[in-house]
Amino acid sequence: MEHKPVEKLRSVAEVHEFNQGFLSRRERLERWAEVLERQPKRRLRSLGEIEFVPKDKRPQLRSDESPITVAFEDPILRAAGLKGDTLGDAMEFFELSEGASHRLLCSCMNGWSMEAGTTARKVHRIANPDHRLTLLTAAGLLTAAPAVLYLLS
Repeated sequence: MEHKPVEKLRSVAEVHEFNQGFLSRRERLERWAEVLERQPKRRLRSLGEIEFVPKDKRPQLRSDESPITVAFEDPILRAAGLKGDTLGDAMEFFELSEGASHRLLCSCMNGWSMEAGTTARKVHRIANPDHRLTLLTAAGLLTAAPAVLYLLS
């Protein structure tokens, strides 16, 4: 491969430069979902039982053909700052909580393999949370609280 300065490339091709951090969290997640949706039947590997790995070792967890690997294969996500295909890279780049990354990527939640299309739907839900469900859950808990307190007293 021959390396040429960007100025020389502009004379023979349309060159787009990406600055790291140019996508919002939601846009990064939506891009990941889009990349997964390109091959919806593609079999992906989950990460093995995240909860049993010592907390300090979890960031290094990875698996060939994982949903994170699919994200890392995308040049736009790499240009936006995705550094690798480990759990720690994904959690940092996509701003995933431990709970969200566990539900999305762990074998105990998804089995040892999963379809890319199913994973894409989960990523879409993380990117676009339905706050109505949260409100309904909170309302249900508030409604049930007096009954629970009555039963416990």
